[in-house]
Amino acid sequence: MGQIFTSEKYIEFTMRDELLRIEAYGENCIRVRSTRNSRLSEERWTVNEPMQTDVQICAEENSASLQTGMLKAVIFKGWRSYDLVFYKNGQEILRTVNEGDSINKFSHTEGDNYRIRAIFASRKEEHFYGLGQEQQDWFDRKGGSYDLVHYNTKSTIPFLYSSLGYGFLWNNPSTGHCETTNNHTLWQADSTYQADYFVLTGNTPAEVMKAYGNLTGFAPEFPGWAAGFWQCKLRYESQEDLLAVAREYKKRGIPIDAIVIDYFHWTEQGEWEFDSSLWPDPEAMCDELKEMGIRPVVSIWPTTNPCSKYYAEMDEGNMLVRTENGQYGTFEFYGQQTFIDAMNPKTREFVWEKVKKNYFDKGIKTFWLDEAEPEVHPQQFNNLKFWYGNGAQVALMYPYYYSKTFYDGLKSAGETEIALLTRAAYTGSQKFGAVVWNGDIPSTFKALRQSVISGLSMSMCGISWWNSDIGGFCCGDIESDYFKELIVRWFQFGLFCPVMRLHGSRFKTKGQVDRHPGVKEASGGDNEIWSFGERNYGIIKSIIELRERMKPYILDNMRETSENGTPIMRPMFFDYYSDPHCYELDDQYMFGADILFAPILDEGQTERTVYLPEGRWVRTSDKTVYDGGTSILCKAAVDEFIAFVKEGAEVLNIF
Repeated sequence: MGQIFTSEKYIEFTMRDELLRIEAYGENCIRVRSTRNSRLSEERWTVNEPMQTDVQICAEENSASLQTGMLKAVIFKGWRSYDLVFYKNGQEILRTVNEGDSINKFSHTEGDNYRIRAIFASRKEEHFYGLGQEQQDWFDRKGGSYDLVHYNTKSTIPFLYSSLGYGFLWNNPSTGHCETTNNHTLWQADSTYQADYFVLTGNTPAEVMKAYGNLTGFAPEFPGWAAGFWQCKLRYESQEDLLAVAREYKKRGIPIDAIVIDYFHWTEQGEWEFDSSLWPDPEAMCDELKEMGIRPVVSIWPTTNPCSKYYAEMDEGNMLVRTENGQYGTFEFYGQQTFIDAMNPKTREFVWEKVKKNYFDKGIKTFWLDEAEPEVHPQQFNNLKFWYGNGAQVALMYPYYYSKTFYDGLKSAGETEIALLTRAAYTGSQKFGAVVWNGDIPSTFKALRQSVISGLSMSMCGISWWNSDIGGFCCGDIESDYFKELIVRWFQFGLFCPVMRLHGSRFKTKGQVDRHPGVKEASGGDNEIWSFGERNYGIIKSIIELRERMKPYILDNMRETSENGTPIMRPMFFDYYSDPHCYELDDQYMFGADILFAPILDEGQTERTVYLPEGRWVRTSDKTVYDGGTSILCKAAVDEFIAFVKEGAEVLNIF
């Protein structure tokens, strides 16, 4: 039946082939670890150290309980197994289940590592939200099956918020699997030393997310410039091309806060410096942009190959991601590439030294961290060798340490306004100023709809600094009626996103001149706001001007993010958690405390239903006041968006 041992701080349970510990990790937060090995690992991975809290532990003949705040865990001994049950204010919220001979399923992989599955009971009435970024149509994760892995457009953050009022963090950076099906909820790590998870709770979603922030970290102070409009395209081929666009924005009087220098501005992958033939004077470029009030942002890739002048030194110093079998190449892009091993402190120091000399010291203070997953093909993570270990055990941490490389470097250089545009994230990435976007998505209305779900899902995983490529990334025909409608609707969505950034690889138009024939990676079609037709230009310009007026509101709400973990882009149930209907809404959301936004997400659509929760709401377009607690039909031509403000809120004055 196993044995229970209690101390002042934890409960420990042993049975044949399993050692389990339950301990308080902070108020309303409990950690559970379980292993087949003879001792537990003290590795925390990316979570913070435990916080002091009062703990109550009680033991009886066949059970023991641990309570912190309103959260209580009880272990019951059974025949050849046990049950572990969690209670919030005396109400059961989570229970393990036995499928076979144990709760935690161990299957040996190598050494002291196992494929481990932890299994919990399914509840018909329960909804789940989070799990990071998936390109799919379902915000509610209940009833789904998900691989725990990163790739372009997908970021795994293994955290779920339950409509029962608790959060669950699977604290294993191994690749794996999660199921939230009708017969069970299952978490699987492909290869790990121990099962490791946290259960945390609060009286409201805001309290749960604050507890999650205490556990994984809070975002730093959001830079004021980052709240404005970011101009970006694939890609500006030269210094003069970039400056010409920046000058045109200023000439037209269009508010612009950042402009992005995309990839292949460099000499070679893995050299992290400007190609002087096309970018001859970065210092002068940065000085001119600064005078215009525009922040330059430079793309960094973590790829490298033997043509890089640093490759041999990094290779011999084990600063690169290696393979368990075969040659170095893990990504084909202008030759076989491999990736810097950002988990290695030596690598982080080496790369930042080059970046500081070649970019930061020339005036570049903000970076776009592309390929952050890292993108490998085929996706055989067990063939990758990182500083921390085999990829099957630790691969999910790569984007965390990639962001840490630049955050720590910028902090050490005295920079205080840090925002890192990054294509992937993991648990805790928010504390490094990660501005996550959802990767190379297509220019379609379906991708627009999925982007709303991505943003809301990331907000429930601690990633409040989020955005998508306005207009989608690939296959956009700027001369088509379809795209002209899409770009306006996406700009309306971008207006109510934490970060508003135009980007994309557009089809070239007829007669478009190649300004630099033979360049290694040529630019796509034009992607400035005057590129999409005269009518659209006026509409988009007014949206950007409204965004400029919204900055104080955005920054006020972003302070809540930094202090308490409250996301600015958040699902309706976050504020209206007592309203059951709000848990079913995935196509409207709150933007800060006072604005409700309902995007148009289908081609040709000019009206939609909007649910107004309790209170009184003012539509921004005509100032009509509506009573809440009901659904209304709203019309919105292409040049209109649907937003409501709480009656009496000051932000209404900017519309």
